[in-house]
Amino acid sequence: MSEPLVQVRGLTVSFMGGPSPIRAVNGVDLELRAGETYALLGESGSGKSVTLRALMRLNPEKKTRVEGSIRVDGQDVMALNRKQLQQFRGKTLSMVFQEPALALDPVYTLGQQIAEAVAIHEGVSHAEGRKRALELFERVRIPSPERRLDAYPHEMSGGMRQRAMIALALSCRPQVLLADEPTTALDATVQIQILLLLRELQRELGLAVIFVTHDIGVAVEVADRIAVMYAGRIVETGAVRDIIRNPSHPYTIGLLRSRAHGALQKGARLETIPGSPPDLANLPAGCPFAPRCRYAIDQCQTVTPEPVAVRDGQIVRCLRVGELEAV
Repeated sequence: MSEPLVQVRGLTVSFMGGPSPIRAVNGVDLELRAGETYALLGESGSGKSVTLRALMRLNPEKKTRVEGSIRVDGQDVMALNRKQLQQFRGKTLSMVFQEPALALDPVYTLGQQIAEAVAIHEGVSHAEGRKRALELFERVRIPSPERRLDAYPHEMSGGMRQRAMIALALSCRPQVLLADEPTTALDATVQIQILLLLRELQRELGLAVIFVTHDIGVAVEVADRIAVMYAGRIVETGAVRDIIRNPSHPYTIGLLRSRAHGALQKGARLETIPGSPPDLANLPAGCPFAPRCRYAIDQCQTVTPEPVAVRDGQIVRCLRVGELEAV
C-alpha cells in the first residue's frame, strides 16, 4: 500500500485569550491517500473546520496553540517558513471555503484573482494565467465563461460563486483539495450540482479530498471513508459501507437514527440525541459524549476511551464498543 499523502498525528488546537483555553481539536489522527475522499462528519463546533484550517495553518497564530504533527506529501507543515507556506498553499494543498462571498476578494474580478494565483505559483505571465482561468471556468461549467472572467464576485449567484471558488482552488493544480461544507449556503438543487461536480473533478484529476460536512447523506454520497467527530475528537472512522451498516460508537448510531428514512407519516418525529455538546473550555474528564449517551456507565465519566479496531480499518473510541456491536 502506498504511503499516505496526508498524515496527521496527535493534532491538538487550542484557542487562547479567554479565561480558559478553548480546546477545539483534541488529539486527532488521520491519514489520506492519493485519489481518496475522506469526510469529516459532525455537528457544529465538533472541530471539523478547525482541523481543516490547521492543515493549511490558517488559524490565527498569535491566539492559537497547535500541537502534534502534520505531514503532507512528505513535508512537515509545522516547520514551513512564510515563503514555503505560500508555495504550499495552492500548489500542494488548496481549499474550497463554505462562504465564497467572504473568501473571494470583492475588488478584483474573478479572472484577475485566478490569473494572479497562477502567476505567483508558476511564474507565468498574466495572459497565461487568464488562459488557465478560462479553461477552469469551462471545466466547472460556468456559462459564458469568457464574459464571467470579468465579473466581480457580487455579480454572480451563490452557486456560480462556489463554482468560481472551486476553479480558484484548482488553479495551481493541487494534490489535495480541502472542502469546508461547500454546499451549506446553497439551494438543494444547486447543492446536488456542486456535489456531483466535485466528485467528477476528483475522479478526473485524481485529487485527494477532505470533505467537511454535518450531513451524513452528503458524506455517504462523496466519500470513500468517514471520520465522525465529536468535541474535537474523532470517535469513529472507517469505510463508508462499514460506518453505515455497522456503526459502533453511540454518537454515530445516534446520527444514523436521527435521519429520515423515506417519507415520514404526519405527526411522526425524528429521533434526536438528547442534551448538548460539552463546553470546549471545560471538557468532562472521561468520554466527552458520556453525558448524552444512553449506554454510558460510571467508568465512562472518568476514563478517556482509547482507539479500538473493531473491523479492518474501522476504529472506535468507546469503552463499551464490544457490548454495543449487536445494538
